[in-house]
Amino acid sequence: MTQLEALYRYEGHPTETAMFALGNLREVYGIRRIRVDEELKTIRLEYDATRLNSPTVLRLLRQTGLVVVEELSLIPLEETAPAAAEPRK
Repeated sequence: MTQLEALYRYEGHPTETAMFALGNLREVYGIRRIRVDEELKTIRLEYDATRLNSPTVLRLLRQTGLVVVEELSLIPLEETAPAAAEPRK
């Protein structure tokens, strides 16, 4: 079993029907966990990559009725390192 996580950003406010469908998405074989952050308007899905692939997960998520805009990176952006300090004299 290969566990993967995907993070998606959605637009608008999820309807009651969409949230109900999202709850039913947990019944799909291979979906392990779903976390919704309404403040950031993101959904994090944990799934078994031996059962599902990324396009299938995105299709299933869109079938709930949510307007999924993009897949976000789970790797934080690196901050620019400060310039190297001048050597001491």
